[in-house]
Amino acid sequence: MSDTLTLVPKVERVLVPTPNEDSLPRRFADFDTFCDALDYAAKGSRGFNFHDPRGTLARVYPFSELRADALAVAYELVARGVKPGDRIALIAETGTDFAALFCGSVYAGAWPVPLPLPTSFGGKDNYIEQLSVQLQSSDPTMLIGPDEIAHLTSTAAERQGCGHATWSDFAKRDAAPCELRKAQPDDICYLQYSSGSTRFPHGVAVTHRSLMSNLAAHSHGMQVCDTDRCISWLPWYHDMGLVGCFLSLIANQVSGDYLRTEDFARRPLAWLDLITRNEGTSISYSPTFGYDICARRISSQSPVSDRFDLSRWRLAGNGADMIRPDVMQNFVNAFADAGFKASAFLPSYGLAEATLAVTIMPPGEGIRVELVEEERLSGSPRDLSRPARYRAIVNCGKPVLDMEVVIRGENGEALGDHQIGKVWCRGTSVMHSYFRDPEATEACLIDGWLDTGDMGYMTEGYLFIVGRAKDMIIINGKNHWPQDIEWAVEQLPGFNHGDIAAFSIEMENGEEAPAVLVHCRVSDHEKRLELREMIRDKVRSITGMNCVVELIPPKSLPRTSSGKLSRAKAKKLYLSGEIEPFKLAA
Repeated sequence: MSDTLTLVPKVERVLVPTPNEDSLPRRFADFDTFCDALDYAAKGSRGFNFHDPRGTLARVYPFSELRADALAVAYELVARGVKPGDRIALIAETGTDFAALFCGSVYAGAWPVPLPLPTSFGGKDNYIEQLSVQLQSSDPTMLIGPDEIAHLTSTAAERQGCGHATWSDFAKRDAAPCELRKAQPDDICYLQYSSGSTRFPHGVAVTHRSLMSNLAAHSHGMQVCDTDRCISWLPWYHDMGLVGCFLSLIANQVSGDYLRTEDFARRPLAWLDLITRNEGTSISYSPTFGYDICARRISSQSPVSDRFDLSRWRLAGNGADMIRPDVMQNFVNAFADAGFKASAFLPSYGLAEATLAVTIMPPGEGIRVELVEEERLSGSPRDLSRPARYRAIVNCGKPVLDMEVVIRGENGEALGDHQIGKVWCRGTSVMHSYFRDPEATEACLIDGWLDTGDMGYMTEGYLFIVGRAKDMIIINGKNHWPQDIEWAVEQLPGFNHGDIAAFSIEMENGEEAPAVLVHCRVSDHEKRLELREMIRDKVRSITGMNCVVELIPPKSLPRTSSGKLSRAKAKKLYLSGEIEPFKLAA
C-alpha cells in the first residue's frame, strides 16, 4: 500500500436557482385557500432564491421544500397548544424562517401577523414600543423573530404578556405529524398592519377568499407569462412586499429572487444586478424612492451598459406612495443606455384594506400624466391675477379583475369623469374587517364599499390619485396638498426626495399655518438663515402665505415600514420636541 497522500481538490457546491419555466401547468390563483395554492405550487420546481448583500445567491428554497417546512412548523405549533384563530406574531425578516413560519401558521389554522424589523430611525426603545402597541392590538399567542434581536422582541412580548420564541427554537421541527383542520375560503388567513400604524394600529383581517381573488386579479392584470420572474427587495411586513412579492409568487407559481431590504438600502444597485442576471423576463416593483436612489447612485464615469442589461425588465411596477413622474423620467434617462424602456413602468394603486391591488396600468402603456390646475386640486375658484399653476397627476391604471372603483363627493354622491373626490372600491378582495375594531370597520366599510381615504378622479375608466385626504392642509378654507409644498422645496438645490415634510400646525393666535420640516446639511449659521428664507419664499409662492420653516438634522424624518415619509408621525415628533430643529435667529 502506498503511503503517498492523494490530495483531492475541494469542489465548491454551485447553487442552481429555481427555474422561470416549469412543466407544471400554471394556475392563476384559482384556489379556494392559500393552503391549496401552496400544495399545488409544491408539485413544481419553482421557488424562492435568497441573495446576500452583494447579490450572490445564498439559498435556494423550492416551493416543495417550503411546504414540507411549513407542515413541520404547523405540527410544532399544534404541539405547543396553538389553536385555529390564534394569532402568531412574526418578525418579517426576508428569508426561509419567516416564510416557513408564516405558511405553517396558516396550515395550523392560526393567523400570522407580520411585524416590522427595527429601522435605523428611533432606536431600540421606539421599536419595542411599536411592537408592544401592535402586539396589544393583535393579542397573539406568541411572538417569534430572529435570534439577533431576541433582546428586543422578548422585551416587547413580556410587556404584552405573550409567549416568545426565536427562529432557532423552531429549527428542529421534530413534532409528530397530526391532523390539521382544513382551511375554508371564508376563514381569516392573516392580519396585515398598515404601514406606520403605531399609536392606533389597524390590523386588516384578510380571508383566504379575499387573498385568492386579489392574487388572481393582479396576475391577470400584469399578464404574467411563463418566462417571468419576480425580483424584489421589498419588506415582507408591508402589503406590497408580503402580498405582491411573497404570497403571489406561491399562488401564481412564479420563481423569485430576494435581497433583504436593509441590503438594498446599503447597495441599491444590487437590485438592478439581479434583474440583469435574469435570463427570462423580470417583474419588479418599487416605490418612487427606490428608483430615485438608483438613478442618483449611478456614476457618470462609466457607461451603464457596461454593468447592466435591463432590456428584459418587462414590468417595472410603481406603487406604495405618490408616483413622481420627474423621478421616473430621471430613471429612464439614467438607464436607457442599459436597455430600460419607459413603457415597462407599471403604475398601480392599492392598499392593505383591499388586500393589495385596486388598479393596475395595462402593461406597455407606461407612465401617463395629466396636468391639473392647482385650483382644481384645492377646490378654490381660479385666481385670474396669478399665473396658472399645474401639477402632474399620474394615471394609476384600471380596476383589476373583480374590483369596482367610484369617486364620491362630500355627500356620498357619485362623481363624473375629471371630478375630484374620495376614492371608493368594492370587490371580493376588500378586507373582512379591522381586527377587534368594529367602529373603525363601520366607518370605512359601507354596504360592501371601502372608503380608501384617498382623493382622486376617474377618466375613461382610469384612476388618477391626487393625495391622501387626511394629509390635506386646509387653511382659510383652501386645500393645500403637502406633496405640492414638498416637491416645490425639492426643486431648490441641495435637496433630495424625502428631505421635506409639510403639515399644518396651530399657531399661538389659534390660526392654522403650514409648517415645513427640512433636512439641512449646511453647518454655517448664516447660510442656514439664507436657506430658511429661500424655502419660505418658495412655499409662499405656492401657498400665498407665510409658513413655519424648521431646519432639522439629516435622517430626522420618520418613515413608515415601507419607507414612505410619515407626515403624521413627523408632526407628532415635532410638536412633542422629539425632533429638535436647529436654533436660528428669528
